[in-house]
Amino acid sequence: MKSKHYIKGRGAQLNAHNRFLKHIYEQREDFLEFCRVEGEEADKNKTEYIPVFPKTVVNKVTSPDVGMGYSLNPYQGCEHGCVYCYARNAHEFWGYDAGLDFERKILVKKESARLLEEKLKSKTWKAATIVLSGNTDCYQPAERQFEITRQCLEVFYKYRHPVGIITKNALVLRDLDILAQLNAHQLVGINISITSLSEKTRRLLEPRTATIKRRLQTVRTLSEHGIPVNAMLAPIIPGINSHELMKLAKTAADHGALSFGFTVVRLNGTIGQIFTDWIKKAMPDRAEKVLHLIQDCHGGSINDSRFGIRSRGEGKIAEQIHDMARLARKKYFKNRAFPKLRTDLHDQYKNGQMKLF
Repeated sequence: MKSKHYIKGRGAQLNAHNRFLKHIYEQREDFLEFCRVEGEEADKNKTEYIPVFPKTVVNKVTSPDVGMGYSLNPYQGCEHGCVYCYARNAHEFWGYDAGLDFERKILVKKESARLLEEKLKSKTWKAATIVLSGNTDCYQPAERQFEITRQCLEVFYKYRHPVGIITKNALVLRDLDILAQLNAHQLVGINISITSLSEKTRRLLEPRTATIKRRLQTVRTLSEHGIPVNAMLAPIIPGINSHELMKLAKTAADHGALSFGFTVVRLNGTIGQIFTDWIKKAMPDRAEKVLHLIQDCHGGSINDSRFGIRSRGEGKIAEQIHDMARLARKKYFKNRAFPKLRTDLHDQYKNGQMKLF
């Protein structure tokens, strides 16, 4: 049974202290109880869109085990509210907290498409796949209003440049036309995140994301159009969704996914505090068990910063998860492969038109 002070529609249940700031913001239980009894609103729980103006938007990814070379994030913060999200810690660099601020104060980079075009036109730039949503989801609710992701896709197509997409929102289908154009030149690959087949679990873990049914339909629709889809079954959280891995993989394959990837959950930095607070309010009956299982995957800690190990986990439970994944690939994804995107077309289009031969 969830806590009576549970904030519906959000993942994080608190404003976590920003380690870079001096002052601490805290909502006391007695204040929340007073508001509940008096029928008053303790928190309006509204999302705020804040424009920001960075000088560049293409980021080089230096982490050796992330699996991408470059990323572009049109938005910082994410209204989807996934409680486990590793991107939460990054919000502290902007002066906000990794908890509720991450979900409610969304930074909007309206000049992303222009800055991307400048990058792709640069004489020193060599084509390499740039991933939209390396940090926060490019198809989160803000995209309906600002359409920055679509503008960026148009730039990628104009310069025949490869682009990867990671999302858990069916809004990606809005851009099926431009995705089909990119795919005709083998320039796009899409990663759809599917964390559970249980709507109850999905609503708790990822409160403002597309339903599981809509995500699976998105995989099917993209696949039917020949657009390559990789299913991201991540993170795997022992005691919450680890028992679903085989069924998740089969369902993704049945809907047309060409491959799948996964990670074992890790709760670095402030995320450990946010997740611990959340699970004690959302799943109090199994909170301690889940936290202990996560610790078993990371040498006795819920945190893990070791490259090569942090996303894989270690120990018996992690080994069991990897064994299931190997079996799922062998059983459901035999003779399937996610294609490599082309990088050889971009140089011809760098000046906006093909070179004359």
